[in-house]
Amino acid sequence: MAGPVLLMLGLSTTPASSASLLLNMEGVLTSMLAWFFFKENFDRRILAGMLLTVVAGALLSWDQATVHGIPLGALAIVGACLCWGIDNNLTRKVSASDAVQIACVKGLAAGAVNLAIAAALDMRLPAPPVMFSAAAIGFCGYGLSPVLFVLALRHLGTARTGAYFSAAPFVGAAISLVVPGEHPGPFFWVAALLMGAGIWLHLTESHDHEHEHEAMDHTHAHRHDAHHQHEHDFAWDGNEPHVLPHRHKRMRHAHKHYPDIHHQHGH
Repeated sequence: MAGPVLLMLGLSTTPASSASLLLNMEGVLTSMLAWFFFKENFDRRILAGMLLTVVAGALLSWDQATVHGIPLGALAIVGACLCWGIDNNLTRKVSASDAVQIACVKGLAAGAVNLAIAAALDMRLPAPPVMFSAAAIGFCGYGLSPVLFVLALRHLGTARTGAYFSAAPFVGAAISLVVPGEHPGPFFWVAALLMGAGIWLHLTESHDHEHEHEAMDHTHAHRHDAHHQHEHDFAWDGNEPHVLPHRHKRMRHAHKHYPDIHHQHGH
């Protein structure tokens, strides 16, 4: 609920190009919460990538401070990123459930509350063309995007999903240079290089070691891979993937993996 409001406040005083790159802070804050509060594992390569992104975000905020004084717009966008970082980590706990249902419940709850707040403040609905444009943006940004994000949380873990998601603001920054025709200063380009290097460190990470799986029961869409060698108590037609309650037996092996729903082990 608070994230979109803070984003709108930030966009009202911050150039679109800088705001787009500042949204990389969502990945940073998501990962920091995942590491230090939810105890998800990380290594030096991931940490170095995050530090580069933090430095880039600080440069963008400083750039806005030199132009507009106290960078209230930049701080509002970082606040929105913090809200979404908390949301991402909490959503991770239910990411094995239906991704469409999760996105639907989150969108309906936040949207209803924000509409109620707007009505209480006696704000009027915009013209129909604006409403339809906002609905199209919402379908992509708050409908389709969360569904894909939940699926990524399920298979990659919170920190890495947030890190890969940091590539998205570069698309927004590139569009802002073409459509509104913005001309950002040198801080923007230095920040873009730093963030690009940080994302490269994340994308080239490799995590491979021997690990043990505890026995567990849960439900999600799956195929009969190395982690899903279970029997069925009904006549199975052989179609995959399928969704049903299943039990994982205790096992130990080694392979490249991410901290997904099946790899929540210690190191």
